[in-house]
Amino acid sequence: MAVSNQSWVRRLLSGLLVPLVVVSLALTTVQPADAARGGRMGGGSFRAPSMPRSGGGGYRGGAGGGYRGGGIGFPFLIPIFGFGGGGLFPLLMLMVIAGVLVNAFRGGDGAPAIGGAAAAPPVPSKVNMIQVQVGLLASAKTLQDDLRTLAASSDTSNSTGLQRLLQESTLALLRQPELWVYANAESGTVPFNGAEATFNRLSMNERSKLDAELTSNVGGRSLSTPSSSIGEADATSEFIVVTLLVASTASASLKGASTGEDLRQTLRILGSTASSELMALEVIWQPEGRGDVLSAEELLTAYPNLQHL
Repeated sequence: MAVSNQSWVRRLLSGLLVPLVVVSLALTTVQPADAARGGRMGGGSFRAPSMPRSGGGGYRGGAGGGYRGGGIGFPFLIPIFGFGGGGLFPLLMLMVIAGVLVNAFRGGDGAPAIGGAAAAPPVPSKVNMIQVQVGLLASAKTLQDDLRTLAASSDTSNSTGLQRLLQESTLALLRQPELWVYANAESGTVPFNGAEATFNRLSMNERSKLDAELTSNVGGRSLSTPSSSIGEADATSEFIVVTLLVASTASASLKGASTGEDLRQTLRILGSTASSELMALEVIWQPEGRGDVLSAEELLTAYPNLQHL
C-alpha cells in the first residue's frame, strides 16, 4: 500500500513539473526592451555547517556544488510563502521543490554511516529565501555611489564579509527613506536540498533584467567595466531599483513591505542577520549609475510585483 501511494505521488509531482516550467518560461521572458545596465555583488556557500570541503564549494554566483545529502522522507517540508507577494518568486521556488521531491522518490544519493564510520554533522532542515526590492527616485545618486564603493571594498569570499555587505547595503537603503517610491518583499521556506537550486533560479531571474553588469563582486571575484556617461537622469520620472536576495537559516519574522514603516523594519531585521546564519546573498541594482536611466514604464514592466508605498 505504501509503495502504491509513493508511486501515485511520484506521478503527480512529475506531471506538475511540465506546466510549471511552461508558465515560468512565459513569465520570465517578459522583459523591458531597453533594460538598464546594473551592478551585482554577493556570494555564499550551500553546505552543512562545519562540513569539510570535498572538492569544490557551494554557491559561487551560480556555480554548482555544495552539500549533497540523502533523500527526503515523510512528512515532506512544504514551502511556506510570506508577505502575500504572489509573483514569480513562489512559482520558481515551487518548481525546485517539485524537482527535489521527485528526485527523492527516485532514490537519495546518501546513505547512513556503517561500520563505525563517523556520522555526518547535522544539516539545516530548511532554508529561508527572502527577496526584498526597493524602487527609489533617480535622485538617490548617493545610493549608487555607496553600492559601487561596497562592490570595490567588500570581501565576498567568506560569511563575515557577506554579513558586512548585507548590513551596509540595508543601511544604504535605510538612509534614503524619503526617496522610496515602490517596494516588494517575498519570503519562503524550502528544504535544504533544494536551497541552492532555488537561490540560483531567483538570481538568474533578476540578473536577466539587466543589459549588462558593469560592476560585479561575487565570490571574491571583482569586475568593473569603464563606461562613459550618456546624460543625467530625471529625478522625478526615472528610478533606481535595488534587489536583496538572501538565503539564511535565521527564523526572524520580517514585516513585509506594504508600507514605508514595514519596509524600514524589514530592512533592519534583514541587516542584522548573523554571519553564522547567512548562507548566500546577492545585491543587484539597476541602473548602475553611469548615465543609464530606468523609466517608470520600464520599472513596472521588469518588476510587476512592486507596490507603491
